[in-house]
Formats: sequence, structure tokens, C-alpha cells
Amino acid sequence: MFLIVGLGNPGRRYEGTRHNAGFLVIDRLVRELEAPLERHRFGATIGRARIGAATVLLVKPQTYMNLSGEPVRRLFDYYRLEKPDEVIVVHDDLDLPFTVLRLKAGGGHGGHKGLVSVIHHLGCADFLRVRVGIGKPVEKELTERHVLDPFTSEEMKLLPAVVTTAANAARKIVSSGIQAAMNQYNGSTINNLSEEV
Repeated sequence: MFLIVGLGNPGRRYEGTRHNAGFLVIDRLVRELEAPLERHRFGATIGRARIGAATVLLVKPQTYMNLSGEPVRRLFDYYRLEKPDEVIVVHDDLDLPFTVLRLKAGGGHGGHKGLVSVIHHLGCADFLRVRVGIGKPVEKELTERHVLDPFTSEEMKLLPAVVTTAANAARKIVSSGIQAAMNQYNGSTINNLSEEV
């Protein structure tokens, strides 16, 4: 079993913001896999689906970003997962330009409060990540506003391709493993995203 966890903040106020890129990817997977988020358990909404032979849980924590790790840990324990690499976290990433994706096994948190929480509650950083680039503001002082602002009208034109590619990357991790997924998707930019839609 895999947990595919999209990081974001619940509520209308945060819908469509850059910080909710993880939620957008889960929403895409929900539609593609016909797995509605019907369960409410441990502070998260959950949908169950199959990718190939694997069972996956699509998870959107409802605890706000800085507490995301709490439901992840509780689901990890409840479903008796054994290894952190059975957890795939999809999240926004300031260090990557918009339209760029990076897949990763383990690593630090880069100041991302959602990742800080997941690492804290799992007790390690060895879970898998799908990093969705949102770019950095020109001035560091504007970072919080940047992540909580909606995507611009120009970004919105490209966002469906970005979200679709990130969803496909998560599915590839489940079906073929992290290395094969990294080989296929790392370095994806808008120049080849159109092939994924």
C-alpha cells in the first residue's frame, strides 16, 4: 500500500493558491482514478484506489500545513505501513521555477512547514517526494505572500499541464519505482509537459 499525500491548507481561502499545489495534484488523481475523497479519518480526507497491483490512499490533510504530519503518521500506523518509502508527499517548492518538477527520495525540508511536520511525525525524512515548482518572489520578504497568493493568469494557462504531469509522476512511482519515475520526470519543463496531458 502507498499513501499519496498532497500538502495544502483546507478551506476556500486557500483554494487555488501556490501552497496548495499538492491538493491540486490529489484532486487530479481523484478524478483520474475515480476515487472520491469520501472518508474522513485522523484529520484527513481519504480516497482509495488501485494503481496496477498496488492499493493507494489519496490523502489531503485537513490540519493546516504546519500540522500535516499528524494525520500522515496516524494513517501510516493504522494501515500498518512498514517503510517510509511507501509514503509519497506531493508539495509546492520555492526552489524550483514554475513548470519544473523534481522527484526525490529522502532529503531535507528546505524550510517547508509541511515537510517539517511530516519529517517530525514519521521520525525520518526517507519518504518520497514529488516537488512542484512555484518559483521564488524577487524579494525574500514576500515569500509568505507568494506561496499564499493564487497562481497568476499566465500561470493558470500552464497549471493543468503541470498538475497532470505531477499526477502522472506519482502514479509512475507506484507502478515502476522511484528510480524509473525520476528518470522519466526529473527535469520536466513546460517544453515537454504537453506530451503528458
